[in-house]
Amino acid sequence: MPNATAADVQLASRLARNAVDSLPEGALAEKLAIARSEARPLRVKLGIDPTAPDIHLGHAVVLGKLREFQEEGHRVVLIVGDFTARVGDPSGRSALRPILSPAEIEANAETFKAQALAILDADPQLLEVRRNSEWLDMGMAELLALLRETTVAQLLERDDFSKRFSAHEPISLLELLYPLLQGYDSVAVRADVELGGTDQKFNLLLGRDIQRAHGQPQQAILTMPILVGVDGHRKMSKSLGNQIGVTDAPEEMFGKTMRIPDEAMDEFYRLLLPSIAQGGGPAPAPMERKRALARALVSWLHSPADAETAERHFDRVVVDKEAPEEIPEARFGVQNGVLHLPTLIAEEFGVSRSEARRLIDGGGVTLGDEPLGAGEHDVPAERAEGQVLKVGRRRFRRLRAA
Repeated sequence: MPNATAADVQLASRLARNAVDSLPEGALAEKLAIARSEARPLRVKLGIDPTAPDIHLGHAVVLGKLREFQEEGHRVVLIVGDFTARVGDPSGRSALRPILSPAEIEANAETFKAQALAILDADPQLLEVRRNSEWLDMGMAELLALLRETTVAQLLERDDFSKRFSAHEPISLLELLYPLLQGYDSVAVRADVELGGTDQKFNLLLGRDIQRAHGQPQQAILTMPILVGVDGHRKMSKSLGNQIGVTDAPEEMFGKTMRIPDEAMDEFYRLLLPSIAQGGGPAPAPMERKRALARALVSWLHSPADAETAERHFDRVVVDKEAPEEIPEARFGVQNGVLHLPTLIAEEFGVSRSEARRLIDGGGVTLGDEPLGAGEHDVPAERAEGQVLKVGRRRFRRLRAA
């Protein structure tokens, strides 16, 4: 095995910036030395299960780190877990995860792939996109061989399994199988390095064990921090309604960013925009720093021109409390002469119907000039026709009957 040079160590340190764990110690520098001696790029793996239709900035933390590897000439292997999504990742779960239908998994897989390319370099020399159904739809003999490579005791060392076992809560055999399947992904693509959130640390380490059992060199691993949502304290999650999607409209992205608490801004800068976070000079006022963060995020995921337009929209709609100059139309269906607003809001703004109902009940939805009251989920079609629907502070639609 070639010795890591000072340049290898320096590059490994730079690539591990902001990571919580770089394991085993010195392994990333060793991998860089091996790849250099063999005149090939590293194969850097990330697996994402398409259990939801959208990628948010929490995913972007890891995707941005993958982009750093690409910028150093290494090859990212993005695994869309269309097979493991049928099992359900138990990471951080206190109960069995609901299983999606094959049609839902397929639709989400296509969306994930497209959205990831908003951050990753699509050059075929730098990106390989695979689906783990290519190798996990295996025969019984292969599955039994995989099961022999670990023990129940080893799996129960995992924190979430351990807690559920101690509390006498059910753990399905499918959930116990999940870490093995994720580990086998590393075998199938011959991963040199695997990235994941801190909640994936057990799975990533188990992947090393499974590689060793298959006679492969063991991958180095990097775990990245979990980004908080716009509420500033809970993990960013679509189910919690505190996410900023990587494909959100510029105005929506800017407005959501402006809701981030001041004390959470350092984390967003550090994990998503490290080059800006390291800038010198006196620190600007919190509000201007937040505007700079919003402009930077929109510029990164859309364009600088979109960022300027989004900021003007924010000032007009939120600061000056005016309606935007152009309001998109939304066509609505009528049943028994009424419009069911939670369904329309869910379809137009990408929220769940339960979240739409909560917005209405909390006074966050206005139809025309009148805020809707609690429980006012159905309105007469003639009342809705031609009116402006305002959801929250920044989302508008002019309603037209289909």
